[in-house]
Amino acid sequence: MAAWLVVASGALAQSERQYVRKGNRLFRKGDYNNAFLEYQKALSANENYTPAIYNLGCAALMMGNDSLAVKQFETAGRAEDNKIRKAQAFHNIGVVMQSHQQYDQAIEAYKEALRNNPADNETRYNFVLCKRQQKQNQQDQQNQQNQQNQDNKDKDKDKKDQKDQNKDQKQNKDQQDQDQQDQKKQDQQQMSPENAQRLLDAAVQEEKRTQEKLQKAMQQPRRRMLQKNW
Repeated sequence: MAAWLVVASGALAQSERQYVRKGNRLFRKGDYNNAFLEYQKALSANENYTPAIYNLGCAALMMGNDSLAVKQFETAGRAEDNKIRKAQAFHNIGVVMQSHQQYDQAIEAYKEALRNNPADNETRYNFVLCKRQQKQNQQDQQNQQNQQNQDNKDKDKDKKDQKDQNKDQKQNKDQQDQDQQDQKKQDQQQMSPENAQRLLDAAVQEEKRTQEKLQKAMQQPRRRMLQKNW
């Protein structure tokens, strides 16, 4: 992603060329902020000067402004007629998109770069790597979705199990309550000890009276009854 070092021709290009050269010297020293300003001056002199457009994107990228960098590279790539430089612009777009895991956009940018410069092995390497990263990212997303679905199923199962457990507990409690009520009714229907004792005493007295009557009857004289013949 090195800045272009371009020597423009013609008197009309003298001003923007000087700004770009100064910007390039500052860029190589790592003074990206001032390099950025020089490229802006070049564009003020000629807004269609593609080296300034592209180099401004390089400076923006080094300053951490990725969105502006991509915008400048896209503008330079569309405007530039030189295929090698056009390929460099799209190559840089691919690098930025790849760093943000925007693999679809990165792959398309690398494809465009290779259309303009099929011999660029660095772009081809990035292209292959990006496709692998895209596939891995899709697999990770699928695994994450599958795990989420499994977690949701487990949660639903836990909820169902808890619901069934609560239902069983309620049924057991209802059965216990019913058993208690039945036992209470049964206890209420059973004879109390006092009543049972009274009935027993009455039965004993009745038996005693019966024995007394039997003894009196046995003490009386017996009469012999003769049966007549027919």
